[in-house]
Amino acid sequence: MTPNMRTRGRLEALAACVSGVLFLLTLIWPDWIERAFGIDPDAHSGAAEWAVVAVALCATLVFSLLARGSYQRARALSPK
Repeated sequence: MTPNMRTRGRLEALAACVSGVLFLLTLIWPDWIERAFGIDPDAHSGAAEWAVVAVALCATLVFSLLARGSYQRARALSPK
C-alpha cells in the first residue's frame, strides 16, 4: 500500500463523513441555510433544502463507495 493510496482513501472517507453530516443536518434542521447565511433562496418553499438533501445523499454514497474501493485495493496489495 502506497502513501498516496492511503491518503486518497482517507480523503474519500472524510468527504463521505462531511457530506453525511450535511445530509443529516439538512434533513433534521432544514432552515439552517437561511439562519447561517441570512438568505432565503427558495422563498420558504423548501426546494433548496430538498436539493441539498438529495445532493448530499448522493455525495455520501459516491464517496463511501470510493473509499471502500480504495480500502479493498489497499488490502489486496498489502503483504499477507
